[in-house]
Amino acid sequence: MTESPPHALAHNLSTLEGIRHGFFGRKGGVSTGLYESLNIGQGSEDDVQAIRDNRELIRNALGAEKLLSCFQVHSAKVVTVTEPWQTRPQADAMVTDHPGLALCILSADCVPVLFADETAKVIGAAHAGWKGALGGVCEATIDAMEAIGANRENIQAAIGPAIQQESYEVGPEFRDTFAGEHEWTDRLFKAGRDDRSHFDLTGYVQAVLLREGLSSVDNLGHDTCALEDDYFSNRRRNHRGEDDYGRNGSVIMLEA
Repeated sequence: MTESPPHALAHNLSTLEGIRHGFFGRKGGVSTGLYESLNIGQGSEDDVQAIRDNRELIRNALGAEKLLSCFQVHSAKVVTVTEPWQTRPQADAMVTDHPGLALCILSADCVPVLFADETAKVIGAAHAGWKGALGGVCEATIDAMEAIGANRENIQAAIGPAIQQESYEVGPEFRDTFAGEHEWTDRLFKAGRDDRSHFDLTGYVQAVLLREGLSSVDNLGHDTCALEDDYFSNRRRNHRGEDDYGRNGSVIMLEA
């Protein structure tokens, strides 16, 4: 097994004392076939032991006591983590002030967001697909962090690998859904073929975070759909008619 799988780092989070993070893609694991190689998606049809081994690789890379993921349902529900769980809660975001618990978001085009308040030693992680993002998962995560001692003016956030605008073609009904909630989102759509548009989902998430008053927001800009060698992608899977897909992992932890 690879001792430490390759992963990307956000510049702003990398400067924070006592906080570790990483955006892990598809390299450095033990899975084979469609899931090659660092698939950590517990909802995939990959070999169960391979998923466990891959998750252990990430846990070790962060030096975490536990690696925790939710049963993600594209909601705005946030759980406050005080101890490891045996059964994954249905939620799309987690916050904690407990060291050693690595919060892990699973994604394969949706937007993973990691949050940290270095002063209060409070962290958060959110899974923001378009439904969750529009439904307020990022705002709810910030509120939950403040409920355990964070101050939004001290919170820094990083947007990880996700589908980017060039790869994200949507129909007119999708555009209408966003325009009906926020007129300012019109600038995030670029004309495509016929009545189609290309939507900047990470740009939407970044705008929401900045509107919430965070101190800094870093956007990696890695396109999960286009970067086949580096990341799993559900949209790419759909284009190819493949049966299943792996999940990328975005992780943050307070040092013990």
